[in-house]
Amino acid sequence: MTSTLPVQPESSHAIDSHGHEEHADHRMFGLATFLVADAMTFAGFFAAYLTFKAVNPLPEGAIYELELPLPILNTVLLLVSSATFHKAGQAIRQNLQGRCRNWLLVTAGLGLAFLVSQMVEYFTLPFGLTDNLYASTFFAATGFHGLHVTLGALMILIVWWHSLW
Repeated sequence: MTSTLPVQPESSHAIDSHGHEEHADHRMFGLATFLVADAMTFAGFFAAYLTFKAVNPLPEGAIYELELPLPILNTVLLLVSSATFHKAGQAIRQNLQGRCRNWLLVTAGLGLAFLVSQMVEYFTLPFGLTDNLYASTFFAATGFHGLHVTLGALMILIVWWHSLW
């Protein structure tokens, strides 16, 4: 009489105490993939914007020299929000939930301040959305970025809200 034993497949994955196979953590790969895709999207917008600006001469009398104070303010707001988000991450790693929540609120507030500043800029520009291809591309790129910041601030506020429980 012969008996057979079940053959275990050759696997580098371990089995946990519940009988589930453990898998490699691919979250960093997913994050890197998202960031590359995001960067490529913005690179496409900027390439289109710069191409249209270089190829299509502006009509006589058009004033397209953009003022610098609001874009500089927006840049500072975004850079500071990156630092405050980093501080939130440091706080949670140190198990300082209250401090993390505070930094998350500051970060979301900076994102919302950016959006308000962007709206002010939109209403003071010397051109409108449908004036020409240059203007349309400008609004598409900056509007997409505004959507990006809006969703980021919303996600940060959701994480903050859930951290209260």
